[in-house]
Amino acid sequence: MAEEHRCEGHRLCANNCGFLGSPATLNLCSKCYRDSEQASSAKIAFEKSLSAAAATIVSTSSSSSAAAAIPAEILAESRAAAADSEPAPLAGPRRCTTCRRRLGLMGFRCRCGVTFCGAHRYPEQHGCSFDFKAAGREAIAKANPVVKGEKLEKI
Repeated sequence: MAEEHRCEGHRLCANNCGFLGSPATLNLCSKCYRDSEQASSAKIAFEKSLSAAAATIVSTSSSSSAAAAIPAEILAESRAAAADSEPAPLAGPRRCTTCRRRLGLMGFRCRCGVTFCGAHRYPEQHGCSFDFKAAGREAIAKANPVVKGEKLEKI
């Protein structure tokens, strides 16, 4: 039965996720291979930060208190490395500038650079400071350059 699922050069993923792996990706499927790549790069960065922290602690102090301070420094470095690998959360909930309503995923960004809810997304609803007429004039002037033909000679 397993031979029916095999294609040329492909085998089931080594992580037993059910997808096909290839020899180029160490018999892993693309998702498992990507996850292992990210894990290995994070591990290398973590080990580098640990070795750098240990080297600075040992070089700054050679007393017995430095040996006791290493675990605290390692803990601080590991927290910093973990914080760097995680995506930064948003500064806070996005809100409409006019009514302070929570926007969630559906915020409308106006040309004036401010985000509004669905009720205040139109310029006349929030007193927009953007000059739409000037922007329209510039767009028309850019799209339609002035073309002047040569003057005809009168007979």
